Amino acid sequence: MYIKVLGPGCVNCELVERRIWKVLSELKIPATVERVTEWGDQSRYRPMATPGLVIDERLVSAGWVPDRQELTWWILRPIMMMPFQ
Repeated sequence: MYIKVLGPGCVNCELVERRIWKVLSELKIPATVERVTEWGDQSRYRPMATPGLVIDERLVSAGWVPDRQELTWWILRPIMMMPFQ
């Protein structure tokens, strides 16, 4: 799983990143978390506002700080959608 936090490094961006790390730790899910601060790199995902959150190249939120429940759902959803093997 690859997660990006979009934003200039504001307090809300830091809060999103901390919450992401906490949820990943609680769920014991390995992921790469990256902070994207350059507007040119952020604009690729077309966030209307920051902080933005991208999970596996899909913008899932922009302009607000998601709570733990929302973050958990977005992180677990791709795992739950995997076909059984």
